[in-house]
Amino acid sequence: MVKVALRQRARPLTDDEFHAISWVPKLADHERDRIRDQMVVTLAEPGDAICRIGKPVTYWFGLLEGLLKMSNDDSQGPIMTFAGLAPGGWFGEGTALKREIYRYNVQALRRSLVAGLPVDAFHWLLDHSIGFNRFVMWQLNERLGQFIAAREIDRISDPDVKVARSLANLFHPGLFPGVGQVLRITQQELAYLVGLSRQRVNQSLAALDEAGLIEVAYGGLRVLDLQGLRLYAVRWGN
Repeated sequence: MVKVALRQRARPLTDDEFHAISWVPKLADHERDRIRDQMVVTLAEPGDAICRIGKPVTYWFGLLEGLLKMSNDDSQGPIMTFAGLAPGGWFGEGTALKREIYRYNVQALRRSLVAGLPVDAFHWLLDHSIGFNRFVMWQLNERLGQFIAAREIDRISDPDVKVARSLANLFHPGLFPGVGQVLRITQQELAYLVGLSRQRVNQSLAALDEAGLIEVAYGGLRVLDLQGLRLYAVRWGN
C-alpha cells in the first residue's frame, strides 16, 4: 500500500479546532480573518515525521491531539531527545523566524492531529500583530528553559528524577495547554522520551505515585501535584 504524504492528507481546520488554539484569541479580528483559511490540519500516524533534519521550513506547527517527540535521531552526533510535545503545544518558531532548514526531527509517537500555519503567514503576523509577537517572545523564552531542562535530564543518572522532570515538562500549562491534569501516554511512549526501558519507567512511576505526585490512570497519567513534582525533581536532581 502506498503511504499518502502528510501534506496530501491535510484539510482545513474546523471552527472548534481553530478557536481552541491558544494564541488565536490574542489576534485582532482582521488578523484572525487573514490567516484562518491559510491554516491546515493533518493526521500523523505513529512514526510519521512532521519535521526532518535538513528539510526547509514551510509551516509553523502545533499539536492539537496526540504525542510527538523532538530529537536529533538522524544527526551525526550523539542521539538526544530534546523534548516531548503534548497537546496544545506549538513548535519550530525559531526555525520559522530564520527560515532555516530543520536541525531536529519531530516524529509522531501515536496517532496525532497536527495543525500548520504557513511560514509566510507566520511572518505576516509578526509584522502586523502585537499580540502574536508577545506570544512568540514568551514561547521562545519558555522553550529555552525547556531545552536547558532537557540537557540537564540527559546528565542525570537517577531514573526517578529523569522521569519526574520529563513529566513536569510535559504538564507545562503554558506550553501545552491542551493537556490539563491527564496526559494520554503509555509507559512505552514515556520510555522513548526519557531514554529508559519500559520496565524502569514503570518502577519510577510507582515511586512518584507512592509519593502522592501522580496517579496512573487508564490510558495515561494524572498529575496530582505539579508543583510537588517539580520540587521533587529539583530536590533530588541537585
